[in-house]
Amino acid sequence: MKITRQKHAKKNLSFYKYNFRFREPYQVLVDGTFCQSALKNQIQIKEQLPKYLMGEVQLCTTNCVIKELESLGKELYGAKLIAQRFQTRSCAHSQSPVSGSVCLLSMVADDNSHHYFIATQDQELANKVKKKAGVPLMFIIQNTIVLDKPSPKSVAHVQAMQASQMFPEHQKHNIEHLKDEQGVPRVTERRGRKRKHVGGPNPLSCMKKKKKNDPKPTTPAPEQKRKRKRKRNKPTAETA
Repeated sequence: MKITRQKHAKKNLSFYKYNFRFREPYQVLVDGTFCQSALKNQIQIKEQLPKYLMGEVQLCTTNCVIKELESLGKELYGAKLIAQRFQTRSCAHSQSPVSGSVCLLSMVADDNSHHYFIATQDQELANKVKKKAGVPLMFIIQNTIVLDKPSPKSVAHVQAMQASQMFPEHQKHNIEHLKDEQGVPRVTERRGRKRKHVGGPNPLSCMKKKKKNDPKPTTPAPEQKRKRKRKRNKPTAETA
């Protein structure tokens, strides 16, 4: 089960690395509900999260989250102690603190230029995060930390970028590498086969072959033997 979870985490994390340029150390913004759930399920966030993401992690929160936990009293005292151990990121509400969910949404506004992860158990906050492209969402389920799959908004954003050809060449190469890694078949253009033209027979091959007028061999006529004419001596008067 652990190997399967890590495979899913690697697959989902690769999506954000190749399409939205997430890099180590991964910055994870944690709210009070996530800290409370980790305390309840005895999860050591600092130890388990880097193993799960297979990389260096910076756990962080905001002053608004800590103020909210302080205002909720003793019931969330343990969650407040956990949140105070993390790095504190400056937000725009130093003068007038707001709720933790509002503060975290403001930290990933626009294009999430700081590449934050959001770790929360607040379902309302999670739904709002899913409406933003390029914001990974983490939560705790069945005593384990889970990195949610890319939201439809993030997937649509990537597809729109591909369609408009706004990706640089190196990003296109990274996307193809990601597809190969995930086993997604590449789309190849189907080229129609050239059909051979079926024509008639070659007219030259249909012509009758001309008979060669070979001269018949002539046999030499047999030579006629010349008959020698014997000269007969005419009888002379004396012999007569």
